[in-house]
Formats: sequence, C-alpha cells, structure tokens
Amino acid sequence: MSPCKEPPLPQSPTVLDIPRKLPHALNRLFCFHLKCPQSINHISKRASLVFNCVSFSEVVQDYIQEVKAHMSQICQDMEEGLTLSSHYVDMQVSRREILRSGKSANKCLDKELIIMGDTDRQKSSNGDKSKHCILLLGNAGMGKTTLIRKLCLDWSIDCIPQFDFVFLLDGKALTLTKPTFSLQTLLLNLSSFAPSCMDPEAVYAQILAAPKRVLIVFDGFDQLRDYESLLQTQEKDLIASLQKDSKAQTYTVRQLYSAILQRVLLPGCTLLLATRPRGTASQLLRRADSFLEVCGFSPTDVETYLSQYFTDPALRASALDWLKNCTYLHLLCWNPGLCRLVCLVLEQSKSLEDLPRTLTGLCHQVLRLKMDKDNRSTHSELLSQLSSLAWEGVKANSSILPTGRTLSDKLKAFGLRMRTLSDRNFLQTLPFQSGPKGRRRPQREELELTQRFTVGLLFHKRTELQRLHSNTETSFRNMVVNKQALVTKHLEGLSHGDLSPAQVLEACHYVYELAAILPEVLTFHGVPLNPPDVFTLQNVLERGGTEGRSFCLDLEDSGIQVSGLRALVGLKSINTYRACIADVITLWEQLEQSGEEGLLRGAVSKLNIHPLKATQVCHVEHLAKLVNIHMHKRLQSDSILAEGVPAVKELHKLEFELGPEKGPLGLPKLWELLPGLQNLQHLDLSQNCIGDNGVKKLASTLSDLPKLHCLSLYSNVISDEGAESLAAVLPHMASLTELDVKYNKLTDVGAQSLGASLRKCQKIKTLR
Repeated sequence: MSPCKEPPLPQSPTVLDIPRKLPHALNRLFCFHLKCPQSINHISKRASLVFNCVSFSEVVQDYIQEVKAHMSQICQDMEEGLTLSSHYVDMQVSRREILRSGKSANKCLDKELIIMGDTDRQKSSNGDKSKHCILLLGNAGMGKTTLIRKLCLDWSIDCIPQFDFVFLLDGKALTLTKPTFSLQTLLLNLSSFAPSCMDPEAVYAQILAAPKRVLIVFDGFDQLRDYESLLQTQEKDLIASLQKDSKAQTYTVRQLYSAILQRVLLPGCTLLLATRPRGTASQLLRRADSFLEVCGFSPTDVETYLSQYFTDPALRASALDWLKNCTYLHLLCWNPGLCRLVCLVLEQSKSLEDLPRTLTGLCHQVLRLKMDKDNRSTHSELLSQLSSLAWEGVKANSSILPTGRTLSDKLKAFGLRMRTLSDRNFLQTLPFQSGPKGRRRPQREELELTQRFTVGLLFHKRTELQRLHSNTETSFRNMVVNKQALVTKHLEGLSHGDLSPAQVLEACHYVYELAAILPEVLTFHGVPLNPPDVFTLQNVLERGGTEGRSFCLDLEDSGIQVSGLRALVGLKSINTYRACIADVITLWEQLEQSGEEGLLRGAVSKLNIHPLKATQVCHVEHLAKLVNIHMHKRLQSDSILAEGVPAVKELHKLEFELGPEKGPLGLPKLWELLPGLQNLQHLDLSQNCIGDNGVKKLASTLSDLPKLHCLSLYSNVISDEGAESLAAVLPHMASLTELDVKYNKLTDVGAQSLGASLRKCQKIKTLR
C-alpha cells in the first residue's frame, strides 16, 4: 500500500512531532503531522506546553490522565488472544463525495453518496480543512469499531493533542428509555472506557468551557431504524431546558443524543459518527460535512494481517500458500472481519482439502470450531440459547443481550422449535419476495447475509449438518429434502425482469445457473461490487459463455477494483462494457506494462461510453484523458490504437450536468476536449452557468463538430453578447437541426442576431 502524501506543515507554533503512524485519512482529518520519532514522555511534556490553551485545575488534569491510562489499557483488547497493538493493520480510509439535490439549488435538502472509481479512491484525501461532523462509513466487519479503538488509543498516548476530552457513545444505549440522564452523567458515566470521576462538577465545567476541544464518537448506530427522529428539530421548551442543562432535570438518552447531533448541546465539539453506508446512513448525510469510508483490506493488508496472526514462520508460510491457492477465501479476506475467521480456519486445518470453498462453508466451519471448544454435551443447550436469542434480536432489531438473562425450559423449547420452521414461514424468510415494487424496502445487511448462509447451509454436506442437529437422522433427512425442494422451486421461479440490479447480483450468489435467464444488457450501475461479488459474477458470466450467451456489462458507479475489472473484461462472453473511465485507463496501462497485448486489445475494443452523462468534474477530466489517448495514440501499442479509441469515435451523445455550482469548474476542460469528439451528434449543456464568456469559448469549438445536430444551452445566463458569439458560428454548423436557448438573458437584440444567423442554417428544424 503506497503511503498517502501528507499535507504541508502549517506555519504555527502548534505543530507537534508524533512518533507513530496513524490511520491515513484520520490523521489528515484531524490535521495530524508526522515527523521524526521521539519519546512518549517528551511528547507529553510538549503537548502540555504547546496545546494546553486552557488552564486546567489539578483535579481535571488528574482525571484526563486517568481516562487516558484506562483507555490505553481497555482499547488494547480486541478478542481472545489478539491485541490492537499487535494485530492492527493500517488499511485505507478514503474520502467519499456527495451529490446535492433538492427542489431549490440553494437549499440542497438531500444528499446522496457518490460511488467513486478505484483510481479516484486511491488518490482521495481530506485536505487540511477542519471538519466538525464526520461520517465514517463501512459495511459489517470492515473495521469501523477497530478504527475507533485505534483512534482512542492514539489519543490516550497524546497523539491527538487538539482534543482534551474524547467520549465514545454507543448507539445501543438508545434502548435505555427512562429519563434518568443529564449531559454530565451521559458523558462521564455512560461513555465507553470512562473510569469513575472523583469531581464530576469540575470536569463537566471544563467540558462546557472549551467544547471545541471535545471529540464525541458515536458507534453502534447500525441497529437503528429511525435516525430521522434523532435529527428532527426539538420542541422549543425542550431546547431551552437542554441549553440550561439544569441539574434538577433529566432526559432520555435519545433526547441527549438528538441534542448533540443537532448542535443544541456542545455546539463547538467535533463529532465522528460510524455507520453502514446504506439505509439509515442516508438520513445522516445532510448533517455531516465530511465523509469517509473504510475500504477493506488490500492483498498487501491481508498478508500483513496473516503475518501478525501467525507468529510461527512455518505456519505463516503454509497459511499464505494455502490462501493463495483458494481464490474465494482469499477474496473474502477483503473484509477484515471475515479475514479473522479465515485465519481461524487456516489455523485448525490439516491440509488444503480441509479449507471451505464457500461463505457458507466458512461460517459453518467456524461455528463447528467454536462449539468443539466446549463439552459436546452442551451443544444442544448452546444451540437452543443461540436460536432463541437470535430470533428475539431479529424481531427487536437489536443485538443487545439482556443483563442477567436466564433461559426457562419454555424458552429453550421455543429456540429449538424455531429451527424447524413450517413451510409457509420458511418461504417468507427466503430472498426476493414478490410484491409491489413501490412497497419494497431495502433489506438490512445482516438479514441478507443470514438468508445467504441459511440457503447455502441447506445444500451443505449432510453429514456435517447432522452433527449440529438434535433430531433423529430420518426426521433430519426429510426436513432437509423438503426445504431444498422449496428453495429450488423458489429460485427457479425468479424472473430477471422483476429483480433490481442489486437483487440480480444477490441472486448470482445463490445459484450460478442464473446465467441462463440473465438479460443481454446486464447493468450493475450504482451497485457496489466488492471482490467476492466480482468472483461470483465472473463464475456466472463464464457459465453463460459456455452456454453460448454474451453480455453487455455496465459497471459504472460500482466501485469495482481495477483487478476485478480486469477479471470481467477479459471474459469471452463480454461483448462491451462500461466502467469508470479512469479505472479503464489504469487497466490499459497495467496491461501494456505487463505485455498482455491480447487482453489489452480486447479491453480497448470492448469499451463503450455512449451515451455519456457527466455529473462530476472528475467525469470531464477522465473523458479528457481518454480523448487525449485517442487523439495522440498515447499507448505504446501502436497497432491497437492505429485508428484511435473506438469508444471515443462512437460517442454520439454527451450530457454535461454539473450544475451551476460545479459547471464553471469543468467547462474549461470541456472546451479543450470537444474538438476530439468528431462524431458527436447531441450536446446538452443546460443549466451550467456557461455565461457569455463560456459561449465564446464554445463557439470556437463548434465548427470542429461536423456531425452535431442537437445543441441545448437551456438556462445558462447567456445575454446578447453571448448570442452574437453563437450567431457567428451557426452558419458553419452544417448538420445542426435543433437549438435550445430558452430561459437565458436575451433581449430583442440577441434574438434578432440569432434569427438572422439561423436563416442561413438550411437544416434547422427546431428552435426553442
């Protein structure tokens, strides 16, 4: 993993030399600056001298040091046999961008995450601008909580000196519904890793005195369904009460969380919120001003993790060798949580043949290994507890185990009974349920994974499953056969026309035979494709190729890695493909460097970019680079690009939709690349604040577009001066048939100049 470029050191006396490597995105986010190693004691002294802008009482100083000592000890513990200092891997955290939308361009009520391409994701950084509300995104198992623990650990050893206080609040505490907390008790008593405070009044007074030196981290929000209620405006009486924070009044955890998120309480503090990137996260977007995503392990990160997990060199070498020979397991290690499970299996396996080949096999083997640690006589008891508690958790949308819970015989029986569902109930748990599309709600991530594991388990090795079941062999066999038949019938009845792109991908994980019914134009536009998804899709498309099928593949806005793009583009069953242009160019360069001319020729010839809609500045920059390759044959393989890039020659429609805010940033690059689009027929530049100067630049390029027949300049702040520039070039546009200049600032003078010019345009049919 190449190191991220650090921002320049600011010219101020507040720069501190920090002796350790911190998470790349977070160190820039909080303006960390790394220089030569020094001792921790020296740093602590400098921190107190340089950064301690507020005079602390001895009581407060003692409390902060006590918190740091306690946090340093607690944050080290990850799980059995693992510590943070020995097993933490500093993986990539990338910046995410958002797309603003809404009825009014000024209000921007709604925000939507933009899925970045692999090349842009590798280059993303957060700059030096201070942020006050950061959203940390990541799917289950991607390491959000581990990253937060690392952040807390770094603060505890004085590596984040701009914060005097760090409080970690758990989203699960929202289940505490009684109004028994004040802001003081919430921070000093309910915060994770916080020891008891001898003088809470003095500490709380210091927190209120300097909220800008407070970092509040929210973790565990994934269990929530209703973020919106946390973000709704508080009642005026409640706001006034919260702002006073009277010791005589107490509130629910929800009220206090809501007030912190809405900046009613501690308005100057920095917030870091960890959540999953889909579903409820969308409700938090408009509250945050910075967005980060944990990207998972790279192949190098996986090797680093294995080298830390396996301390014995021989076992480490064997594990790495086995993993490289088991492609799917290797790809699953992209998820750090699954990488931990893979290591557990590798540790216990006797040979390569013992390794699981599916996600179901991995989960089943881990479950069996966990159970084998206990006495076999307790298996039935363990399964009954797991079944009942898991079912209650699914119904309550909660993963909290009740304190001091005892299981009655009735509850044990309930747990066992729920393991053999009736056919009707079982069918309701299967994926891809039919129903009105308008009523479909996105499923929770954990439910999708549970469904995939359950269906896979039915078709797993029967002898292995019998070990986990308490019924007789005959009743167990009948149950499995019956459920297999139900699943098979359900999956065979699927129609790709009723499935969204995300559901098509999910279906590919269930059955490879789906290739027979997939459409020829296969789109995963906007569907995140992680490495295991790409592996599954590759197998389905390969099967389709053996059956004589061919596909046009759309991978735009999928976030697919360049390695995955290579795997799919190289398939013989792919006729054409669309993907992030920057990633495509990176792939071409890699294939050229490795001398794989056959794959390079296919990757160039199969690319399709028509029609192209540019909604971000980077889209224009990527297109400009592709046009440059087309015009100047920039690849060394001259025979492949003898006639340029086919995709550029076949681009007939370009829609420039950056909008009034970003339009002026992308327009200069657009004026440069337009002459290279010789076959462009439709150019839509509506609502981009082009202005008169922009029209003048545009006019100088229009004569180089001999096949352009439709030009839209709708609502672009164009006045009479711009109309004159446009009028001068119109007679030279022999193919123009449609022109749209509605909602600009033209007067009669501009209209007359356009009218006189259009009389010379013989093919013009429509004027708006």
